[in-house]
Amino acid sequence: MLQVPFIRENQDLVIARLAKRNIDANEMITEVIALDENRRALQAQLDNTLAESNTLSKEIGMLYKSGKVDIANKLKEKTATLKEDSKQLNEQLNSIASQLEDLLFKIPNVPHESVPAGNTDEDNEVVFREGHIPELSKNALPHWELAKKYDIIDFELGNKITGAGFPVYKEKGAKLQRALIWYFLDKNTAAGYQEVQVPHLVNEASGFGTGQLPDKEGQMYHVTGDNLYLIPTAEVPATNIFRDELLKEKELPKALTSYTPCFRREAGSYGAHVRGLNRLHQFDKVEILRVEHPTRSYQALDEMVAHVKSILQELKLPYRILRLCGGDLGFTSALTYDFEVFSTAQDRWLEISSVSNFETFQANRLKLRFKNSNGKSEFAHTLNGSSLALPRVLAGILENCQTEKGIKIPDVLVPYTGFNFID
Repeated sequence: MLQVPFIRENQDLVIARLAKRNIDANEMITEVIALDENRRALQAQLDNTLAESNTLSKEIGMLYKSGKVDIANKLKEKTATLKEDSKQLNEQLNSIASQLEDLLFKIPNVPHESVPAGNTDEDNEVVFREGHIPELSKNALPHWELAKKYDIIDFELGNKITGAGFPVYKEKGAKLQRALIWYFLDKNTAAGYQEVQVPHLVNEASGFGTGQLPDKEGQMYHVTGDNLYLIPTAEVPATNIFRDELLKEKELPKALTSYTPCFRREAGSYGAHVRGLNRLHQFDKVEILRVEHPTRSYQALDEMVAHVKSILQELKLPYRILRLCGGDLGFTSALTYDFEVFSTAQDRWLEISSVSNFETFQANRLKLRFKNSNGKSEFAHTLNGSSLALPRVLAGILENCQTEKGIKIPDVLVPYTGFNFID
């Protein structure tokens, strides 16, 4: 959530940057400032009323002590009026504050200056590309056909048990899945990320804290009986570890990694582009996140990008990195880099990771602060990234590493799988 003082002091900048998201924010920003001015005026009026009431209360006490009962009683009538006034002002103030908060919840984060303008993913900027795209034989198959051929992923069985988008991994498919999770966690912890296991359901406060609510209710599974939400990513529970925390400056950065299953409704997703593992309702993902000092959060973002690059280099998968344009940027993000692996059998790029800096946007919602060297509290910056999401990494391995004899497991995974071939 944007901070009102930031909006007041940078009105033109906020409007110009939000225009990169294809949002005309003039009306919203004008309303925010008007509501805030109204709130400030009401607060000043309430403060003056309370101060006058307190002064009169002291004066009444002194009048009673000195025996001036009649004068004291007349002043008591005035304090009763002031109390009623303060009650009404308080109600007005709460109403204005609620309107202001509701409006702020609807305004997305301000894009970083480096974010390109654009409307769709076609306007995203390719900033890096690496890896060799293999030449496959004429008999090469997409991963859903390979999964069926080698009986390692059963999409129909998952459909029987739950529904479309809930596959069952079998034998070497399950072991490869587990191997990827272990490998990702080992890479992350070796890089200094502390591993945590977190709940797979969160409450409303957690959803609001990281920005999934009220923006993405329709994308999450809602357990209505308990008013809990199945997590769309470990980012939500792991970042909420720091909700309502005041950290010491020397405690920064905080760096965590977590493996969880993830649940996304993905309502309205149909077509060939979502076949097989391309888009699921339940999938596994290993996440990394950081809580950083504002002065080094973009250095931390570069470090996170370099870390994900190192994983893909070891897996020897062809990939590219895109800087997302304003129209494709997530609601809470100031700057996002997407990683895509090339699916040779499908002849298309598949997103496998997003690494984002949210600056103070999440921290403001979370009330996540740190005490700086001057003894003042300020909002930290939060960042997170996939390291990595498994389905499309697995799809990339199956398709890019297929041979006439079977699927060759990347060398770095063999110590985790215990086998080097799926045949």
